[in-house]
Amino acid sequence: MTTKVLIVEDDLLNRMFYEAVFKQRDYQLMVVDDGADVMDAVDSFQPDLITMDIHLPHISGRKLIRMIKRKDETRHIPILAITAYAGKQDEADIRRAGAGGYLAKPLSIDTLLGEVDALLERAPEPETQH
Repeated sequence: MTTKVLIVEDDLLNRMFYEAVFKQRDYQLMVVDDGADVMDAVDSFQPDLITMDIHLPHISGRKLIRMIKRKDETRHIPILAITAYAGKQDEADIRRAGAGGYLAKPLSIDTLLGEVDALLERAPEPETQH
């Protein structure tokens, strides 16, 4: 089964980098560049993993993480926050919001894929409706 990754990133160069890295693994991708479109994308695409920029137009990545983790249908999806906000308090706040992983920009391909592998490996199964 193909791994589905939702890339949430408003910077074109960063989006292109993530897409190139994930395409090497044949991941199925959806890219969203505006916070206002994220929840619809999550619901329609049903990703196995989300990479989430924190500074986005309209809705912050931190708020989106909280929204995704509050919904029964989406709380199982691992979220990797990738951000230029690299302070220790920023990381703690983002993890508290529900991000399972956190990487500071700039980052290497190996670092990105290592974190993605770790998140996918420990991802819980989606809850089934009875």
